[in-house]
Amino acid sequence: MSVMMVRKKVTRKWEKLPGKNTFCCDGRVMMARQKGIFYLTLILILGTCSLFFAFECRYLAVQLSPAIPVFAALLFLFSMATLLRTSFSDPGVIPRALPDEAAFIEMEIEAANGNVPQGQRPPPRIKNVQINNQIVKLKYCYTCKIFRPPRASHCSICDNCVERFDHHCPWVGNCVGKRNYRYFFLFILSLSLLTIYIFTFNIVYVALSESGLSICSLLLNPSFTVLEVFICFFTLWSVVGLTGFHTFLVSLNQTTNEDVNIKRICLFLFLLTGYIWFYLFTYRTLLPLTNM
Repeated sequence: MSVMMVRKKVTRKWEKLPGKNTFCCDGRVMMARQKGIFYLTLILILGTCSLFFAFECRYLAVQLSPAIPVFAALLFLFSMATLLRTSFSDPGVIPRALPDEAAFIEMEIEAANGNVPQGQRPPPRIKNVQINNQIVKLKYCYTCKIFRPPRASHCSICDNCVERFDHHCPWVGNCVGKRNYRYFFLFILSLSLLTIYIFTFNIVYVALSESGLSICSLLLNPSFTVLEVFICFFTLWSVVGLTGFHTFLVSLNQTTNEDVNIKRICLFLFLLTGYIWFYLFTYRTLLPLTNM
C-alpha cells in the first residue's frame, strides 16, 4: 500500500509581512512599491554610460590611453553593483509584534499608566531600558505594536519600522537603514566619481576634436556628446553635494533623520527666541509710549 505524503506549503515571513513592500526571487529581493524613480535612475546611468562607451571612449582610447575606457567600465560596474545591492536588500526592517505579543504589551502599558480619566490624553508610551549603564527611552510604534530600538524610526512610505533609519530614497527605490547604508554611501560616492569622470573626458573629447588632431566624430554625432554633458553637469551638483553631506553625517555618526530632527528643534528654538524678544520689545518698549 502506497502512502500519500501531503506536503504543506511553508509560509515564509516575507509572504505575510504587512508592510508596503514588493518581493521577488523567493524573498531575496525587497523593494518599495513606488519604483518609477528607480527605473529613471537606471535609465540615466545606463543611457549616459552607453553613449560614452559607444562614441567618446573609442576616440579617447586611441588618442590618449586605452586605460580610459577600462577605468570607466570599472566605475560603471561598481556603481551598478552598489545601486542594485542598495535597492534589493533589506534596509533593516524590524518585525512587527504578533497578536499575542501586542496584546501583552498593551496590558503592560495599561497597568503602568493606570486608569486614565475620560477626556484626558493618555501619557506617551515610553519604555526606559538600561544600555551600557545608561537609561535609554524607547518609543512605542502604534503601527508595529513594538517599542522601537534606539535610532529606529517608522517609514510612512514602506510602512515598516527600520533599524537606524536614515531616509527613504526614491532614487534607489528603497529605504536606507542599518543593513544597506554602507552600500548606499558607496553608490553615491562611486556615482560622483563616475559623473566627474565622464564629464571631464567629454570636455577633453570636445577640445581634442576641435583642435583638429584627428577626424572629428563630434560633427557626425553632436547631439550625443551635448546630451551627456548636459546630464552630467546637472547630476554633478546634486550627487557630489549628497556625497559630501553623507560624508559629513558619517563623521558625526548621525543619520539624515536625526539631522533633520535636530534642525527642526533648532528652528523651533530660534523662532521661540525671536517671539520672546518681539514680545519684550513690543510690550516693554512700544506699549508705554502709546500710553503717554
